[in-house]
Amino acid sequence: MLKKMSVLVAALCVVVGMQTAAFSEDKVLKMSTTTSTQSSGLLDLLLPEFKKDTGIDIKVIAKGTGAAIRDGEDGNVDVIFVHAREREDKFVADGFGTKRYAVMHNDFVIIGPAADPAGIKGLSDAGQALAKIAAAKATFVSRGDDSGTHTKEQDLWTKSGLDLLEMTQSIVKGGKKADITYKVPADSDAWYRSIGQGMGKTITFAEEKQAYTMSDRGTFIKFKYGKTPAVDLEVLTEGGDDLANPYGIIPVNPAKHPHVQNDLAMQFVDWIISEKGQKMIGDYRLEGQQLFFPDAK
Repeated sequence: MLKKMSVLVAALCVVVGMQTAAFSEDKVLKMSTTTSTQSSGLLDLLLPEFKKDTGIDIKVIAKGTGAAIRDGEDGNVDVIFVHAREREDKFVADGFGTKRYAVMHNDFVIIGPAADPAGIKGLSDAGQALAKIAAAKATFVSRGDDSGTHTKEQDLWTKSGLDLLEMTQSIVKGGKKADITYKVPADSDAWYRSIGQGMGKTITFAEEKQAYTMSDRGTFIKFKYGKTPAVDLEVLTEGGDDLANPYGIIPVNPAKHPHVQNDLAMQFVDWIISEKGQKMIGDYRLEGQQLFFPDAK
C-alpha cells in the first residue's frame, strides 16, 4: 500500500511539474525592439515593474527596427516595439500587426565634434545640416543597419537635395545574414562610413573618428551623461519637425501566426499605455535629463 502511495505521489509531482512548466512558458512574452530602447536603460526600469504587476516575463530581442519588424512578419515574436512610423503602418496594413499603439516619443539629434568643421551648430533644419556636412566632406558615420534611425537618416538625406545613390549591403543581426538596400550621397566614399551597427557602437565609432552621426536623443544622453568616461561629442543640430522620433508598440496578428501569445501581448500593451506605465516613462531621468515623453492618450 505504501509503495502504491509513493508511486501515486511521484506521478502527481510529475503532472504538477509539467503544468508548472507549461504555465511558466505561457508567461514569457517575446518582444523585438530597437537597440535605442534597450540602450537607453528604459526597459530596465519598466520590465521588472510589469512582471511584478502581472507575473509575465518579457524576453527582449534588441535589434534595428527593420529586423524587429521582420521578426514580427515571420511570427518569431509576440509583439514589436519600434520607431519607424511609415514601416509600422505598413506592417499593420499588410496584416502582420493588429494595431499600432502610440507609446512615447523623443527626437533625433545630429551630433559631432565640438570643433564642428561643417558649421552645423545651431541649425534645426536637418536636411540643411547634412548638406553642409557633405559640402565640407566631413566624416559622417551611419548606422547602416536598417534601423529606425537609419531609415530617418535616409529621409533626411533626401531632404538635403543632394544626389543619392542606391547601395546594397550585407549585415549580420542575431546570427542571421540579411541584405539591405539604402541610399547614400553620391561621391561620398571618402567621408561617408556605413558600419552596420547599433546606436551605441555607432556613437563610440563616431567619437573615435571625431565624426558626425545621427542618434536618438535617449541613447545620446545615456552615453553623454550616464557613461564613464562620457563621450565628448555634442548635440549640434536639433529641434526641427523632421527630427521627431515617435515609438509605437504593435502586437503580432494571430490571424497570420496563430501560435503568438496575443493575450500576453495585449496585457503588456494595456500596461505600458496605462497611467502607471506612461508616468514611469515620463518620470525616467538620467542625470536629470528626460529621455522620453509619453504619447498614449
